[in-house]
Parts: sequence; C-alpha cells; structure tokens
Amino acid sequence: MEDITALILDDHAAFRRGFARLDDADGEEQLTAVWEALALHLEIHAEAEERILYPHLLKRSDDTGSAEEETDDAIRDHNKIRDAIEAASRQKVGSDGWWKAVWEARTENSEHLAEEEDEVLPDFRKHAGMRLRIDLGAQWLTFYGEHPSGKGLTFHDKDPKRYIQENS
Repeated sequence: MEDITALILDDHAAFRRGFARLDDADGEEQLTAVWEALALHLEIHAEAEERILYPHLLKRSDDTGSAEEETDDAIRDHNKIRDAIEAASRQKVGSDGWWKAVWEARTENSEHLAEEEDEVLPDFRKHAGMRLRIDLGAQWLTFYGEHPSGKGLTFHDKDPKRYIQENS
C-alpha cells in the first residue's frame, strides 16, 4: 500500500501538469476539457485532505499550536482555490475573466502546495509512523474510489476555526 504523503505528492504533480496543459491548450474545447478535469481534481483533493490528513494532524497536535496553525492555513487555502474555481465557472471559457479566475486558482494552489510540501508533509512524516501513513493511504485510495468524479461530494468553503474545533 501507499503512504498518504506519497499519494498527496502524486496529486500535487498532477495539478502542476494540469496547469501546464492549460498553457498548451488551444481553443475553448481544449481549455474546457483540461480545466474541468483539473478543477474537479482540485476539489476532490481538498475534500480528501480535509477528511483524512488534517484530522490526524490535529489529533497528534502538540503544545506548540503548529498543527492548528497549519490546518487553519490549509483550510483557508482550500477555500481560496474553491472560490477561484467557482469564479471561473461564471465566466466564458477562455475569456479574460475566466483566465483571471484560473490564474487565481493556480497561484493559490501553487502557494498551498509549497506550504504542504515544505512544512506540513515533512512534519507529518516525522511524527506519524509508517503504519499510520499506510493506513491513511488506504483511506485516501478508498475515498477516491468511493467518489468517482466527485460523486456524492459537495464542494463548499469551510470555516477554519469551526473545522479545527470539530476535528481536534
């Protein structure tokens, strides 16, 4: 089985490739095909992290408050990415307004990936044993399998403080 951190990094690489594909897409049909798949994957990934990774990060929290701070930041990042995806959905694909919203999603996503890869995931690897990481990896794969194309999921912003309270 796979370690959850490896699976998350696989998704991060897929996001980078998806945004690069947008750079190369030509015309509304190609832009739509690439963006719809990428936006959906971003949404599903955020939900998976919020249901699987961050609750465990909060539960192993120490007295420094770093887990709460990292989680608060992640939820805020996810909300910004969701908001940009929603803004893009209200624009004509390929229009200036659409590109502006897509660029916002890309920027927010890039910042979020860097924070997770440089802070959250290394810290999690240090404090979570391999057995837990593999168990969470199995949950991650199951989550994706249970929600093909986002089936059964609702994508909406979350209040970071409330999320932390409910998952600590």
